[in-house]
Amino acid sequence: MIVGLIMLYVCATPIGNLGDISLRVLETLKSVDVIAAEDTRQTIKLLNHYDIKKPMVAYHEHNRYEMTPVLVDRMINGEDIAVVTDAGTPAISDPGEDLVKACIEAGVEVTSLPGATAFTTALTLSGMNARRFTFEGFLPKDKKEQKAVLERFRDTTVTTVFYEAPHRLVKTLGVLAEAAGEAAGNRAVTVCKELTKKHEQALQFESLSDAAEHYQKNEPKGEFVIVVEGRDAFEIEAEEQKAWSDMDLKEHMEIYLSQGMDKKEAMKRVAKDRGVSKRDIYRELLEKE
Repeated sequence: MIVGLIMLYVCATPIGNLGDISLRVLETLKSVDVIAAEDTRQTIKLLNHYDIKKPMVAYHEHNRYEMTPVLVDRMINGEDIAVVTDAGTPAISDPGEDLVKACIEAGVEVTSLPGATAFTTALTLSGMNARRFTFEGFLPKDKKEQKAVLERFRDTTVTTVFYEAPHRLVKTLGVLAEAAGEAAGNRAVTVCKELTKKHEQALQFESLSDAAEHYQKNEPKGEFVIVVEGRDAFEIEAEEQKAWSDMDLKEHMEIYLSQGMDKKEAMKRVAKDRGVSKRDIYRELLEKE
């Protein structure tokens, strides 16, 4: 294992405002042997702004399988490398994760230099509960993966954050509204764009449908972050109780009896499902006999 000889630096860069970069990242970019950049055309703007003259190599979604071993070999042979993305923190919905993993497996030391991340910026602008939240990034294109994300989103009680490109924003808001179903009208959403830039905007909507309608009338421009309020836990419980209450009582009891529960325990579970007392269940069962 190679330890202490070389290093991969995971460097967070500004998501818009070039002033949002740490002194440590600047010092690192000046000192490494090479910078692995998601888009060298974008990164050169940052380097020129801070008068940093370092060689770059392209490292992005389309060449990561080919370039990851190449970069690891360069570090094993004594080069320090910094990995950066177009904006924000590498590995957060951006290239970097594979390179970090490969370095760890090869014994190459890795350190992460914190900085700007779009989803945390949007979350703090939204005014929504940030104690617990889910970051989903971009909706998966694979239908099976997307279905899993939407099912998780439908009933979550925590704030959920998505990324989206302007040309897909309206469609994605519509898909999220459809996934939320009847609860969509009760789930507020904040849509942010141009974060940290001159025309930064964070628009609050009472529902996902309202947000979709707004952007149907107003062409989306810029990169977007969608922050959606979680469902009310009491509302979910009420829906579940209604679904159980709509089921025939004997059929409901049979679900638990077939699992090996005795009648007393089954009645207790049924009462909890329906939000009533065990006595009520007992009385109703007697009436049905």
